[in-house]
Amino acid sequence: MATAAPATTAGPVAPAGPGAAAPVAKPGGAPAKRPPTTVATGVRARLAQATRTPPGRLRLAGVVLAVLTVAFGGLTAWQLETRAQAADRVVSYSQPLSRDAAEIHRNLADAATTAASGFLLAGAEPEEVRNRYEQDVATAAKLIAEAAARTTATSPAQGSLARLNQQLPVYAGLVETARADNRQGIPLGGAYLRYASEQMQTVLLPAAAELAAVEDRELADDHAEARAVPWGAYGLALVTLVALVRVQLTLFRRTNRVFNIGLLGATAAVLAGALWLTVTGLATTSALQQSRREGAAPLRALNSARVDVLTARLAENLHFVARGSTTRYADQWTKATQHLAGAGDLPPDRSDGSLPEAVRLAPSAAVSSVVDASKQFDEWRRRHDAARDREVNDADYQAALEATVTAKGDAATADAAFDATDKALAQAAAIEQDRFDKAAEGTGGDLRAAAVAVALLGLVAAAAALRGLGRRLAEYR
Repeated sequence: MATAAPATTAGPVAPAGPGAAAPVAKPGGAPAKRPPTTVATGVRARLAQATRTPPGRLRLAGVVLAVLTVAFGGLTAWQLETRAQAADRVVSYSQPLSRDAAEIHRNLADAATTAASGFLLAGAEPEEVRNRYEQDVATAAKLIAEAAARTTATSPAQGSLARLNQQLPVYAGLVETARADNRQGIPLGGAYLRYASEQMQTVLLPAAAELAAVEDRELADDHAEARAVPWGAYGLALVTLVALVRVQLTLFRRTNRVFNIGLLGATAAVLAGALWLTVTGLATTSALQQSRREGAAPLRALNSARVDVLTARLAENLHFVARGSTTRYADQWTKATQHLAGAGDLPPDRSDGSLPEAVRLAPSAAVSSVVDASKQFDEWRRRHDAARDREVNDADYQAALEATVTAKGDAATADAAFDATDKALAQAAAIEQDRFDKAAEGTGGDLRAAAVAVALLGLVAAAAALRGLGRRLAEYR
């Protein structure tokens, strides 16, 4: 008697399609679930199938080479354009702002000095002294307004500019009050001038120095960015060249053909792009370093010396305005001249003074002017000491005043030596500014031209590689 087949609780099983694998049964009779197919798995499977044949491998090599060469051109162009923008900012934005900030500082210091000189001369004040003061104030106000218009709302310079913009009219009003009282013989004029000078030294000049420091930092940052080495472009160029060489070696081993014109052209284009990048990068870096060495750095030292000269002159004048009632301004003179010449009796090449520093950093074209300023400063100090002896030892205030400042244009006064010092420093500043402009001008354009050239060479390399591999593919048809 036949034995009945055991009953099963499983439902009907659908017939497997052609080539389908039977599901693996789990312990207990239940079939295992097939793992889900992911996009990455499908891509890998298609790539593996495509590279099983020589044509498939050639097509894949063409895609890889095209991507690498285009990426090399694009990345290099982007990095060069970034450097070009920084170089443009150095020439047309950050350096002009740094220069204007230094000019604001110097004009304010000169205005305070000139106002004190005019006060001492009173009714005998020459027209050129008055005009110089008014020109200093007008120039400072104009540069402050221009700097405020060119800086962003989030710039750290905005606070300094706001204080300068608010306090400069206050200072000018105090000077006019002092001048009017002095012309009428009212003793209160001296107090007004000393208060105006106090406002200048404690509010306006510190704000101008802070503005100059901010703009100098921005100039240094733009300089560094413009001189940055595009390591990413060099790295991708190396990877691209290795890939090109490897594909050519593989073709040589399998086809016994020594050269593939298309791949050789692609290699030459990438090498040309890397060479163009290197030559332009070295040339622009050298130019920017020269602009910093012969322009930006010497100008910074020179501006510091010019402000110290004006600070010393202000202290010298205010001492006579105070008529010996305080030693404060004599102490300020001593401090300013020590900062100029350096403490102690060190030789100029080792002194920490702002004037010796300006001599050390000056380019060859400006050295004679800065050295002349240093000699004039030494003569100025000698005349100042002689006038001081007349005031202290001979108790002759008027003789000391006439030896310091006079309306007669006497060339033997301390004022004449100060003017000679200031003019020599101004001449050196003009030379150094010209050196900066000549060295930095055009660097942004050179970098931008290289960016366009390398981008085009990347496209040429991609087209040449695809054409070279296309000729090998044609042999399989």
